[in-house]
Amino acid sequence: MLHPHQPPEHHGHSHEQHSPGYKRITESKFWSSFHYAFSGIMYAAKTQPNMRIHLVIAAIVLAATVFLKLERVYIIVIVILIAMVLALELVNTAVEAVVDLLTIAHHPLAKTAKDAAAGAVLMAVMASVVVGYLTFYNGIFAGGATVYTALAQVPANTVLVILAIVVIGTIFAKAFAGRGSALQGGAVSGHAAMAFAVATILALYYQRPLVALLAYGLAALVAQSRVEAQIHNTLEVTWGAALGTLVTLAVYLLIRPHVL
Repeated sequence: MLHPHQPPEHHGHSHEQHSPGYKRITESKFWSSFHYAFSGIMYAAKTQPNMRIHLVIAAIVLAATVFLKLERVYIIVIVILIAMVLALELVNTAVEAVVDLLTIAHHPLAKTAKDAAAGAVLMAVMASVVVGYLTFYNGIFAGGATVYTALAQVPANTVLVILAIVVIGTIFAKAFAGRGSALQGGAVSGHAAMAFAVATILALYYQRPLVALLAYGLAALVAQSRVEAQIHNTLEVTWGAALGTLVTLAVYLLIRPHVL
């Protein structure tokens, strides 16, 4: 029998179960699908040199669309082509992995499968080069209303480009650090990077101290939440904040002559 003043034996365990905590992404069927998808992207970025080249080129091309102030229809086409090339590179990686898994010795059909998958990526890249040439040729030499947008359209395009580059930078950092998962943990906090990117965007475009203070305050809360959840440590959210802030400043300085 328990002493009247002695707490039950499971009391300590109950306290541990009800301590503040966060549900892991892999415990949710909905979010786990995104988790595994990003894991595939990270694997390709870490193991496939072509994937890394495509990601770098994608970041450069997106930044160029902002610098040239291309119309949104051009940007939509470019984004679709970038997504198509990256998606086919992921399919190529998957085909290579399956072929390597199922074949022990060299087989002509295995080579054919790999060559066909690589050929699909090459076709998409060639199409992207042609479209990119035609698009940026107009952007550089033609000018005028057919290519350039009004000043009011620039921030919206810039925001999308900045966030895309921040995501690419986060994927690279997580892939090469080899720690954490696609959407949780890792050497750089993606949540902190995105939060500070948005905060810097607001601070630069509104140029009001109160807006900047509120934006960075909310970004700091996002970063702190990752530390309190023990998903990231202080250094990892600091790296994320630096990534988001520096990418935003770099893109802003790139287009600053057109914005002022």
